[in-house]
Amino acid sequence: MEYVEIARAETERGELVLRERRAEHAPAVLELRANGVFVMDTLQTSTEQALAEAALAQVEEPRAVVVGGLGLGFTMHEVLRDSRVEKCAVVEIEQPLVDWMRDGTVPHGPALLADERVHIVVADIAVALAEATPASYDLVLLDVDNGPGYLVHDANAALYRAPFLTTARAALRPGGVLVIWSADKAPELEQEMRTVFGEAHGYGHDVLLQDREEQYWLYAARVPSDT
Repeated sequence: MEYVEIARAETERGELVLRERRAEHAPAVLELRANGVFVMDTLQTSTEQALAEAALAQVEEPRAVVVGGLGLGFTMHEVLRDSRVEKCAVVEIEQPLVDWMRDGTVPHGPALLADERVHIVVADIAVALAEATPASYDLVLLDVDNGPGYLVHDANAALYRAPFLTTARAALRPGGVLVIWSADKAPELEQEMRTVFGEAHGYGHDVLLQDREEQYWLYAARVPSDT
């Protein structure tokens, strides 16, 4: 296996690296790492698809969607495949990653960002949702790191606690849904979501990651329709 660095950037949160994994008789795989932590790649994208599908399936009219975390664009791509979606705001804290998607460093990036329904916001997701017009979104999909047990940045711990979850709830319309991805079962997160929303559910999702069987989790909570 050969690793070739494609791009690197230093931000106030640390190091962001885009690299290719190359193996004989196999297509090259693009991989994103933050502070040395594997974030995602272009080989196994079923988790991102499941995150979007799980949320979209729970809302009758997901006209306005927020995706927290751009990554390599696969969660956003799945959201945009749904013709019911009229607006997709993608909140990404790292400007270099947005630049790599826009300028073709990530080859599929320009085509994804060309969709007129996409609005990229370079900001902390907590700040972006706090500044959002109340009850303006039908879905909030949170995919900023590897869940509460495997943080890319220590500060992300706040995203899985009641104050931020309350902010996310305020941005959702009645009947709106918050879905959060986690690399492992997170009962404390489920309880925090239940405290804020009144009800929450976790869903296990089996994936094959680099020839290893893994189980990831999606946690969903809904704002009551009569709110």
